[in-house]
Amino acid sequence: MIELMVVMAMIAVAVALVTLSLRDPAAAQLDREAVRLAALLETARAESRSAGVAMRFELGSKPDEPPFRFTGLANTEPLPTHWLAEGVSAEVIGARTLVLGPEPLIGPQRIVLRLGERNLTLATDGIGPFVPVQ
Repeated sequence: MIELMVVMAMIAVAVALVTLSLRDPAAAQLDREAVRLAALLETARAESRSAGVAMRFELGSKPDEPPFRFTGLANTEPLPTHWLAEGVSAEVIGARTLVLGPEPLIGPQRIVLRLGERNLTLATDGIGPFVPVQ
């Protein structure tokens, strides 16, 4: 009987750990989008600085436009213009666009990503890279 109780307790602990390790799929998707966008923004910053040309990240404002685009660099491989997941939207806080260069100091900037009821903010202090903030 004690052995059966020990086995049941072990199963209960295992189930509890599995339940805690499962993440909300929307939160995981939003995290992936944030990591991808942060990498794209840093790539654009680096290209802008190396070419000495102003570059911006702009959000699409019309339904027939892509959700976002990078403007400024002409002679490079185009950067992506769509989110990986359906339903993702973004808002640049305090401006219409993000300025990505060519100056090394770009000023503090924030962008909020949304998916359903979840949101995540990417920010830079103008010196460091774009990172998720709480």
